[in-house]
Amino acid sequence: MTLRPVPYDGVAVCCPVTVPYVRYSPETAHWWAGAALNALAERSGLGPADIDGFCFASFSSGPDTVVGMTQHLGLSPRWMDHIPTGGASGVMALRRAARAVQSRDADLVVCLAADTNQVDSFRQTLAGFSRFSQDAMYPYGFGGPNATFALITDNFMRTYGVGRESFAKLCVAQRANALSNPHALMKRPLSFEQYMSSRAISDPVHLLDCVMPCAGAEAYIVTTGEKAESLSLPAASIKATIERHNAFPEDPIQIRGGWARDVDTLWNVAGCGPEDIDTIQFYDDYPVIVAMQMEDLGFCRKGEVAGFIDKHDFTISGSLPLNTNGGQLSAGQAGAAGGFQNVTEALRQVLHCPLGDQVPGARRALVSGFGLVNYDRGVCTGAAVLEAVN
Repeated sequence: MTLRPVPYDGVAVCCPVTVPYVRYSPETAHWWAGAALNALAERSGLGPADIDGFCFASFSSGPDTVVGMTQHLGLSPRWMDHIPTGGASGVMALRRAARAVQSRDADLVVCLAADTNQVDSFRQTLAGFSRFSQDAMYPYGFGGPNATFALITDNFMRTYGVGRESFAKLCVAQRANALSNPHALMKRPLSFEQYMSSRAISDPVHLLDCVMPCAGAEAYIVTTGEKAESLSLPAASIKATIERHNAFPEDPIQIRGGWARDVDTLWNVAGCGPEDIDTIQFYDDYPVIVAMQMEDLGFCRKGEVAGFIDKHDFTISGSLPLNTNGGQLSAGQAGAAGGFQNVTEALRQVLHCPLGDQVPGARRALVSGFGLVNYDRGVCTGAAVLEAVN
């Protein structure tokens, strides 16, 4: 028997912060985390003593985990969590922080992700990313995410008859959305022809399917509705969330994610459906994962995503605005902060304080997470429905 999740009554999510990304940085992840905390202080008026919960994600803060970061940042929380799950970390942090606030283990939780990117740091991160990487990939020349996602993409395309034209539409729309985001690293318009003619990296993955590693930080606050109101911070409520790890291990190569196992729970608890969502902020390290999420989160049936993409406009003024800040494909992938940027962008859209253009009338957003990709699949998935508090 599946138990119905307890609602997130009384929980408010507010104060989205992005520290502008840069391609390379001489600073440490700790510096970027401090910059995010300073930005939160400027927005909210809160200092370190006001923060009694801290949730942290990073690939490059080692050897420090969350406990080491508390000392670096001058925090003294009574609740903390470390979430080393990359692209799934934003949704996972949201879930854990919300339950901590509900149980009164913490009154105000800062959820923060920060990573640096130096000239050789990305390669070093990949080489030691997981035991799969160390034992089964790099020794045999099959290294890095491009080759992994080539395997996943090729299998998905063959299984469901999806062409690069579908991925092109997603990437072109996200680039158009990025043009109004002052922090996006990719600021030149992208045409369908440019996407289709971009050089192959690991066929069928081409250059414009790949995210750009960079340095940056993202953060937001989870607290009570009363606390957010007392601080005069516009807030969103959490209507529903799901999370799943190592779903469908029987699939030889990933063609679906954990969202598919729990999608009915998500929409039943949220009290709405895909047709009621004003904007989707999907984890997008490669466009195949965006397409996979459209199916697995109920926007179309499995195998019908090519037709679904063809029928919709994913720009900010379109029928289904997608990754309205440009997503990682056009704004940049700042390590674990890539798993947070869709949460912060969703908050900005439903609270009507975007970095760039506003989705007209947006009140409800769907956020997803996808992380820890090994040889043939991503192990961690999550999703959340956020809605503006009237």
